Amino acid sequence: MLAHAVATADDLVGLFPPGSCQAEDGELTIGGCRVTELADRFGTPAVVVDENALRRQARAYTQALARYWPNSQAVFASKSFPCTAVVRVMVEEGLGVDVAGGGELVTALAAGADPAKIVVHGNAKTDEELAMAVKAGAGTIVVDNFDDIDRLERIVTTGHQRVLLRVIPEVDADTHEAMVTGRRDSKFGLAIPQAVEAVARLRTSSRLRLEGLHVHVGSQLLATEPFRRSVEAVGGIAELGEHAVYDLGGGLGVRYTYEDRPPTIDAYVRTLTDAAREHLPAGARLILEPGRSLVAGAAATLYRVVTVKPGPRTLVAVDGGMADNLEPMLYGQRFEATLASRIGGGEPCDLVGRHCESGDTLIRDVPLRDPRVGDVVAVPVTGAYCYSLSNNYNGARRPPVVFCRDGEARAVVRRESYEDLLRRDVPPAGNGGSAR
Repeated sequence: MLAHAVATADDLVGLFPPGSCQAEDGELTIGGCRVTELADRFGTPAVVVDENALRRQARAYTQALARYWPNSQAVFASKSFPCTAVVRVMVEEGLGVDVAGGGELVTALAAGADPAKIVVHGNAKTDEELAMAVKAGAGTIVVDNFDDIDRLERIVTTGHQRVLLRVIPEVDADTHEAMVTGRRDSKFGLAIPQAVEAVARLRTSSRLRLEGLHVHVGSQLLATEPFRRSVEAVGGIAELGEHAVYDLGGGLGVRYTYEDRPPTIDAYVRTLTDAAREHLPAGARLILEPGRSLVAGAAATLYRVVTVKPGPRTLVAVDGGMADNLEPMLYGQRFEATLASRIGGGEPCDLVGRHCESGDTLIRDVPLRDPRVGDVVAVPVTGAYCYSLSNNYNGARRPPVVFCRDGEARAVVRRESYEDLLRRDVPPAGNGGSAR
């Protein structure tokens, strides 16, 4: 079924953060705030986040884990939305933070994360990043390869650094090719024979304390079976003791379109913990690393229509595009959209961006009702990876992030200025700069 065949107002509003609705005049509201007023106040493009929705998702994870496996910890995969304010919400809700680079580590610390609850990832961690993590007191570093072991044994000079070993489970998943991480040829982790060798080496290390294993099968998964199989895969790798730690990764998918039917957080956690009871020690500590499923549905991106071109395909061009949402171009991810003041109905259009690339198309065949220059377009489910992947193509200024809660709105990240775009340029010698 084509998306435009089911684009009723109720369908559309249902993709926006829980609690979003139509005002009496039919206008879309998010977090109790009228969308057109947000666009007028903060400009467009703008990423609008319902703070209550963020907290609701975080609590769904902590409650499900408490119910099914109390000896556990949810850790926010901050790469999905590495914004200090977003990370701070997760920290306030009791989650740890997963970081995959020095910048994400700095962001987590600035957000008030407890270093002991920080998990450090990366398939090519540099000496600098590992030294930063060790100095910060990061609780867990995930060893991805033998070079990680060499570097850490050199960098850790006092005490012990707790580590997990990332294992390739050889589990496939039905998702985009670029999002699969559990296959034998994955760039992440070690194949099982190498993992057994790495376990033996880590057990003899005087500086590294192997606490357990890490596994991840992919992102935007809409079925639970691959998660169950990944737990089975790591269960028999090595005898790590009754109280070993098993980080089972993340990857739960979300509803981007009307037809997507992802598992609930409760069903996802129950699948993992049921598999853990079958394949892991009863005293094991579990870590989950949700990212997309925490933040994607809590946000929407607002644009303003710049031009409408009638023709064989009606083209509706907005003032953003691939600089603020690369997901359609990188992964072919389908999004939906609506005009903020005329929700639902309309004829199929192509929503295109402003950038000098033919591939800068946000959504094909999206129904919009009588689109006009100046209209505000709202695209839901943009909380995951859109902010992370935002860029300055064509000199675009990265958009602000606006938190909405109970009818109040505040910017937590300001829009970039043109001065920001020039800030890192080094003036040529003779103009007040240095020749070096």
